[in-house]
Amino acid sequence: MNLLNKLKINHRPRAGALDLLKYIGPGLLVTVGFIDPGNWATNLAAGAEYGYALLWVVTFSSIMLIIIQHNVAHLGIVTGLCLSEATSRYLPRHMSWPILVSAMLASVSTSLAEILGGAIALRMLLGIPIRVGAVIVTVACLVMLLSNTYRKIERWIILLVSIIGLSFLYELTLADIDWGEAVAGWVKPSFPEGSMLIVMSVLGAVVMPHNLFLHSEVIQSREWNLEEERVIKKQLKYEFVDTLLSMGVGWAINSAMILLAASAFFANGARVEELDQARQLLTPLVGEWAGVIFAVALLLAGVSSTITSGIAGASIFAGLYGEPYNHADPHSRLGVVLSFVPALLIIFLVGDPFRGLILSQMFLSVQLPITIFTQVYLTSSRRVMGKFVNTRWTTFLLLALGTLVSGLNVALLVSLF
Repeated sequence: MNLLNKLKINHRPRAGALDLLKYIGPGLLVTVGFIDPGNWATNLAAGAEYGYALLWVVTFSSIMLIIIQHNVAHLGIVTGLCLSEATSRYLPRHMSWPILVSAMLASVSTSLAEILGGAIALRMLLGIPIRVGAVIVTVACLVMLLSNTYRKIERWIILLVSIIGLSFLYELTLADIDWGEAVAGWVKPSFPEGSMLIVMSVLGAVVMPHNLFLHSEVIQSREWNLEEERVIKKQLKYEFVDTLLSMGVGWAINSAMILLAASAFFANGARVEELDQARQLLTPLVGEWAGVIFAVALLLAGVSSTITSGIAGASIFAGLYGEPYNHADPHSRLGVVLSFVPALLIIFLVGDPFRGLILSQMFLSVQLPITIFTQVYLTSSRRVMGKFVNTRWTTFLLLALGTLVSGLNVALLVSLF
């Protein structure tokens, strides 16, 4: 039984700007998921190859993400269940277990990319071999997850995201940005010749399976009073502000990556094919400390996204047993381990770690439609959501976005062969 059904929750939110600050946090955990090392690679490629032309993709994908993430947070607030728990409770076992096992495998694939990103950053900063760096990142994140509560983890993530954002703001002060072209790029869709693969990569990297499980888990862990309709409505309002603010932060950081690459690389005719190369190119182009700051920010992004991937994996695995995430619970602890250890083993077994990264993204492309359409089914069910069920328009919009994202991910998968 869910913890919320065992305890009487008496939290009654008050109105006011200061009260709103209490609810900022869950969205920032999700934001980390789309400023992870995979996004870094696609954003840098977009800016280095096409300048400011593909900034609109970040704008469009962020709007799309707000809609989908708001809907899954809606599920957490109204039911007091995360997506994994709701799947176990409202779908028959022969359907829920395959869905959640595939989601758990997607969490492993995500952790692979995040751990690898942190390891690349350690190699850039200290010359540590990829495999050794992967062990360091994995152990550090395991310690943080197995010894901290939700609120402590949230504070760590908010701090890390803030440092990443400030790092890119600093980088932008060193670069010569054409802000007129940048504004046009944000709002004017264009498809330069040969850009479709990168367009699909940026779009496909934004909505990730583990983030949908993560957001519904973190938002319902607040243990709000679900007995009063006015309280639920107020939480829904606060959650939307949190989601809007957090996705806006993600939009700004992703945009900064493209702006930086456009100014430093595209304007100088330099090509970027690996993150290591980006660091080496930044130093002579925009200043002595730019490359170091870039590597530090990548390390923070790798660590913070590995942590959120671990929380998502724990939530999914605990949901198999109808339980909420609890860092002290054996099922949640095992979920973290099952998310990290196989990913680390793959990094050791795959001769080319970048090939392993590609394979991980391929699996995410296959699993994503399963998670999105499971979410839409649940939030469109009156049995699950009661009077807060999706409207027909909302269901249609979510299905359309789910189909679009799934199609783009499948197209990206096909293009890799």
